[in-house]
Amino acid sequence: MPLVQPVPDLISLDLLASVAALGSIRQGALAHGISQPAASTRLRALEATLGVELLHRSSGGAQLTPAGRVVVGWSEQVLGDVRSLLTATAALRRERRTQVHVAASMTVAEYLAPEWLVRLATLDPDLHVALDMANSEQVAELVREGRVDLGFVEGTSRLVGLHSQALLDDELVLVVAPHHPWASRRGEISRAQLAATPQVLREVGSGTREVLEEWLGAVGLAPTAVVELGSTTAIKRAVESGVAPAVLSRLAVHADVREGRLVAVPLAGRGPTRTIRALWSASSPLSPAAKRVLAQIHEVTTER
Repeated sequence: MPLVQPVPDLISLDLLASVAALGSIRQGALAHGISQPAASTRLRALEATLGVELLHRSSGGAQLTPAGRVVVGWSEQVLGDVRSLLTATAALRRERRTQVHVAASMTVAEYLAPEWLVRLATLDPDLHVALDMANSEQVAELVREGRVDLGFVEGTSRLVGLHSQALLDDELVLVVAPHHPWASRRGEISRAQLAATPQVLREVGSGTREVLEEWLGAVGLAPTAVVELGSTTAIKRAVESGVAPAVLSRLAVHADVREGRLVAVPLAGRGPTRTIRALWSASSPLSPAAKRVLAQIHEVTTER
């Protein structure tokens, strides 16, 4: 039947219950994140709506009246039912649109994730993917800490406590500006020549840098930095200006080489390669939604 009398404000009822549990209006106000005057105003409005005095107010504080204690008791079921309603409707929202939180290394986020997200949005529109960007080391840590459901990285180390699945291989390419002396030279650049030449490098923790260091380290060498930058785009612009060479993902430089902004220089022997991997926690299974994301991404990479 329709309600013909004014209905008490549920937030004010909840506030009254907090005052009863915590012993004062001030503590109740703190629990609800409002000021004490605002709490007092709400409680007076509740008294006016119900037509009964709920609190005895004095210089020493406020105490529940007998009527106030009765109202608090009655309100417990009402507030419990409201909380159940809110929990149930939140579940309905989750069922309608499931969110999966993922993190990806810079290269993956810039050059692979856009294609993946378009595919997911087309094939599974009720699945929402939130994407964070970080370097490979940071992505692995986010997965370990349970702050994301899935991670996508390039590189080979720091996978302790994680499950992984290989998705595709990515070759690293030496690139220089068109006016750099190496752009027109014949022959390949050896590891020793590359190590002796200052380069534009990614920051420590990047999968790109990790693979380059391992490739040079296999013959007892290490790269030398003229500058370290935190993004592939910044490195490409530095190389293009002639600052120094860089070794970057073929995925990242393909368009720049094709359009003549950068020149790819061959490396002696087999150049550095790395595997793009999906990561998830070894201590907890993937959710059904995260499994759907991984399956779709695996299908996209298989088709490449």
